[in-house]
Amino acid sequence: MTALTDLNGTFALDPSHTRIGFVTRHAMVTKVRGSFDEFEGTASGNGQDASSASVNVAINAASFDSRNEQRDGHVKSADFLDVEKYPTITFASTNVAINGNDLVVTGDLTVKDVTRSISIPFEFTGAATDPFGNERIGFEGSTKISRKDFGLTWNAALETGGVLVSDDVTLELEISAIKQAA
Repeated sequence: MTALTDLNGTFALDPSHTRIGFVTRHAMVTKVRGSFDEFEGTASGNGQDASSASVNVAINAASFDSRNEQRDGHVKSADFLDVEKYPTITFASTNVAINGNDLVVTGDLTVKDVTRSISIPFEFTGAATDPFGNERIGFEGSTKISRKDFGLTWNAALETGGVLVSDDVTLELEISAIKQAA
């Protein structure tokens, strides 16, 4: 397997093979899963020097999809993401740390013009040349964030106690990226 320290250059996210997903608890008893289906991003650097690495991602907030049209409409409304006023969610790395074949990407996540620093541990899942001659790399990672930290505070109390939507949201990232020509 290729080591992280062997990777050099700029890699672009492959949207058809990348998932930017989420999981949150609904009504305190079950989980809702979904994803953002429209995004673009790059990662670049010299694997020998993690301080040279950078990651930048822009997500179309209106591409939120939880497989339920009514819920999706509510989450896109001013109660949550307010996609009319804040059409883009962004992430820009501030630090990348390599530990063997794993890494931690720390950066600024901006949702609704609120920026917070988050860290995402990633497992390097490999590198390969695909049948079309593209150098492709893969990573999987996840982290928990508080939606309230980003101004997503809407909720409804349940008769049985608790709330309809949990504060914690787990971000799930399955990344496939293609090396760009120099």
